[in-house]
Amino acid sequence: MNGAFDGLPVVLLHALPLDSSMWEATAQGLRARAHHVITPDQRGFGAAPLTDESPSLALVADDLARELDRQGIDSVALAGCSMGGYVAMAFLRRHPGRVRALALLAARGTADTAEAAERRRLFADLVLDDAARGAVVARTTPALLGATTRARQPGLLTRVTDLAQAAGPRSVAWAQRAVAARADSIATLRTADVPAVVAIGDEDELVSLDEARETATALPQGRLVTLPGVGHLAPLEAPEATAEILTDLLARANTEEVKAC
Repeated sequence: MNGAFDGLPVVLLHALPLDSSMWEATAQGLRARAHHVITPDQRGFGAAPLTDESPSLALVADDLARELDRQGIDSVALAGCSMGGYVAMAFLRRHPGRVRALALLAARGTADTAEAAERRRLFADLVLDDAARGAVVARTTPALLGATTRARQPGLLTRVTDLAQAAGPRSVAWAQRAVAARADSIATLRTADVPAVVAIGDEDELVSLDEARETATALPQGRLVTLPGVGHLAPLEAPEATAEILTDLLARANTEEVKAC
């Protein structure tokens, strides 16, 4: 037990170019189940300032480690969606003993190909161009949601587009370059013998089912969950299903904690 909370704290890491508010509904569901939920803004987004350091997910991972230290928290269940998943893998690489359970949503364990990394860097350049930014954000944002979500929840597409348009251009560019430069994490995942789940929407247009399966297979205790009618942002598109996935993961992790005592 952790005060009034049950079991391990769970950290929810947001996607690019959103902030921690994307987890609001899922976090509410987890808190209703008495879980201690932490939803930090990553640097440059929400309330977290961007610094002048060169783009690196290691910096974002270390930001989280310092925040956990500040709160007096040693180990956590770590869940990340898209960029948040890449930060989670960077945290696992740098602070492995602090991760007691892992959830990766819409995130691949491999590094970007040279072509994919170049596309990210080009996007970073365009988002810094005042003349190009609005059009490029409007053109690319719909791919963050599945076709079913776009058809059935047009308000959600509007919300995500508004958030993407409102995100600081320097922060978005910095994060895109950091993600483009990330290391391959498959070897790191193979060493993570903790309860783990990889979740993928079957309408995700950015990460494939095969990539998700490869990531889950690398994890010694990895389970693959496919969400029907969901795209790249499960915490927004299917918050209740996402909360159920994380509830199951936390139950597995808490069982492991009891066995270890």
